[in-house]
Amino acid sequence: MSTLPSLTRTDDRTSDRQLPQLIQARTGKMTRELLLEPGKHGLGMTPSTLAADTTTTAVCGFCATGCGLRLHMRDGEAVGLTPETKYPVNLGMACPKGWEALRVLDSDDRATDPLVRKPDGGFDPVSWDTALTLFTDRFKSIQNKYGKESIAFLSTGQIASEEMAFLGALAKFGMGMVHGDGNTRQCMATAVTAYKESFGFDAPPYTYDDFEQSDCLVFVGSNPCIGHPIMWERVLRNRKSPEIIVIDPRRTETAMAATQHLQLRPKNDLSILYAITNQIIQRGYVDHSFVDQHTTGFEQLREHVAGFTTASVAEQSGISEEQIIRAADTIGTKEAVSLWWTMGVNQSYEGTRTAQAIINIALITGNIGRPGTGANSITGQCNAMGSRLWSNTTNLIGHHKFEDAGDREKVARELGIGVDSIPTKVGWSYDRIMEGIRRDEIKGLWVIATNPAHSWIHQGEARDLLDKLDFLVVQDMYHSTETARHADLILPAAAWGEKDGTFINSERRYSLIKKVRKAPGLALSDFSILRGVAHYWGLDEMFAKWTDPEAVFRLMQQLSVGQPCDISGINDYQQIDRCGGIQWPWSQRDASECDVPEPQRRLFADGKFYHDDEKAKLIAAAVTPMPEPTDDEFPVMLMTGRGTVSQWHTQTRTSKSPVLRKLYPRDPYVEINTLDARSMDVSNGDWVRVTSRRGSLLAKAMVVPTVRSGQAFMPMHYEATNQLTLSHFDPYSRQPSYKNSAVRIERSS
Repeated sequence: MSTLPSLTRTDDRTSDRQLPQLIQARTGKMTRELLLEPGKHGLGMTPSTLAADTTTTAVCGFCATGCGLRLHMRDGEAVGLTPETKYPVNLGMACPKGWEALRVLDSDDRATDPLVRKPDGGFDPVSWDTALTLFTDRFKSIQNKYGKESIAFLSTGQIASEEMAFLGALAKFGMGMVHGDGNTRQCMATAVTAYKESFGFDAPPYTYDDFEQSDCLVFVGSNPCIGHPIMWERVLRNRKSPEIIVIDPRRTETAMAATQHLQLRPKNDLSILYAITNQIIQRGYVDHSFVDQHTTGFEQLREHVAGFTTASVAEQSGISEEQIIRAADTIGTKEAVSLWWTMGVNQSYEGTRTAQAIINIALITGNIGRPGTGANSITGQCNAMGSRLWSNTTNLIGHHKFEDAGDREKVARELGIGVDSIPTKVGWSYDRIMEGIRRDEIKGLWVIATNPAHSWIHQGEARDLLDKLDFLVVQDMYHSTETARHADLILPAAAWGEKDGTFINSERRYSLIKKVRKAPGLALSDFSILRGVAHYWGLDEMFAKWTDPEAVFRLMQQLSVGQPCDISGINDYQQIDRCGGIQWPWSQRDASECDVPEPQRRLFADGKFYHDDEKAKLIAAAVTPMPEPTDDEFPVMLMTGRGTVSQWHTQTRTSKSPVLRKLYPRDPYVEINTLDARSMDVSNGDWVRVTSRRGSLLAKAMVVPTVRSGQAFMPMHYEATNQLTLSHFDPYSRQPSYKNSAVRIERSS
């Protein structure tokens, strides 16, 4: 691999002039390049090495679509951007968030110094030496008093894959943590679990070209028109006049464009999918050759879904028998059917089995491995897939297993560490970590690039738990997040555009992020912060090879060999750049057979899956009752989800853009049906009080015909929304169910 100039920073306020000298004085060998801005990169696209006026392409840092953005440079720094026309993901398109990706870096509330909480509740800026000494002393003190497992981390789908790998390895192999999870538990755990059980590996099989190749697209609990607008643009490029079937309780923007909208009552997805499966079987649409050769469990599936008649399911779900039959006929007779789902499925108390019901339909009709087909989970965060593969949360790094001695030995060998340093069990899930705080089992917590005080279910309780900790460290690009307000120590992190590495998008594509600006003040890349933590913890020898992001990428390649996600055939970062991203797998064998990977590749074309028998499993289970049904006191079912194209997650970034702020309502709002509004004597724009068993809030009424009577919808982006949501979880994935909470809505006096 090539060696290019190191990424250095020249701002006199940066810790280049502070931390390296302190560390060098202590060790006699640590330098700026080794700790702060790692030294041998394959990109060379940095403020110090770029020509004065040029362009470079990097992947967007918002959602998992993974669009290519052309960054326009002046005097060595990015000053503007346009969509990259040749990038195989977005083909010259960008959503409003992508257009504003640079602007959100310039906010006044960027974290620019390490901050330590004062006795009066305020914060004092401190040096990196003081911050990392405090970090180490406090966490080690907690472990000495309460045991190794008394500290934990909550990670993210927002940082680079190399940073995720470093964080997980540092925490679990070096610092002795067993428990650490990511905020991908809130968005993608259900899809991960479903794929693992059905396919034998977490393997989204599709490529974005399938949006254009399908003659029938089925969207379940998915509104890509708002949530993933560039993917929706790919649907609009489909020249086959496809049938579009939407299964969703709301008449969303995507549903308005559908040829068939099954507007079910909330949380009847699983019953409807089983009824459709039953009709596919009864009406002779099963691809028996594919089923016999490539699946197991068909007879059990047939017996299970036989009880889901159109009559019984229609009555309970609020749609007609004719709609169920028409959907089954459409799926059964079209040549290329793709089925897509997002948070409406994943964030459910029975989400895993619902996702597998979608997978079952694709499998029994032979709609997998061919253009325009697949059971396709659309990912949420920009690098949730990186978290799934590399973060050491639900899997041992590289999608190995903590419980497998052979996997532990392989990881130890490739990383040059002692096998005894690797935990032998999977750590606690996010909800169990929070429960551990409640039980006084977790006393210290490290939160990286996520905002649980806003986003975690039953928000009031979550904030109380954060305040219960002995020591809370928040590592973020902003000092103003709801979670940072609870911190004892804030570590200022660089953002997208201020560091290097890779993201992996929904279609398994590795793409590059590039440093095209300086981070403000003393802020450092997460990678550099982790190197600092490793040094102060006394782990220089263990992480001697982890010198820079591309060096870690090479370690990731070695760990991937023999795995379904093998990327050992990628030459270097430059090849990823030249190719517009590379989808996994791309093994050494793949590279030997073809010099350049095809820009669009899908899985399972050979009908071979990742179970030992190379067959996919058809899995079904009983439908379970809703944990909190409506009643006389709380008669309305509240759903949550994405609000507008210009909002994103907890708005820590999108709220910083004046353009994006103009594109969505400033105040929290709740969508209610016209009939319900009339019965409450509420007009559009009136303030109403929304109350659940957990909290109460004020919101503006948005009177719409797109939600049914007895139902309501609030965007998840507003801070207040999760005051209402119920703390219950899918039993297999442990993903929270945000979409169904019983509330009452009253006109505010």
